[in-house]
Amino acid sequence: MNTWRRALHLAMSDGVPLRALYMALLIGTILNLINQGDALVHGAPLHWTKLFLTYLTPYIVSTHGAVAARLHGGP
Repeated sequence: MNTWRRALHLAMSDGVPLRALYMALLIGTILNLINQGDALVHGAPLHWTKLFLTYLTPYIVSTHGAVAARLHGGP
């Protein structure tokens, strides 16, 4: 199996998506409060693209970390 296929398989197996989702919700919420807290407090409109990317980024980073660890001899 080539490296890309193996990485894709690892990204979708062994609980990686669920753990990445938990991390995205936790870290994304904290980052969203930091980045758009004034809009939330004062009732200003939210930037939906920023909101989406604020949750997507920790999901990708968490998934990448898990896959990289497993590709290079981790559990």
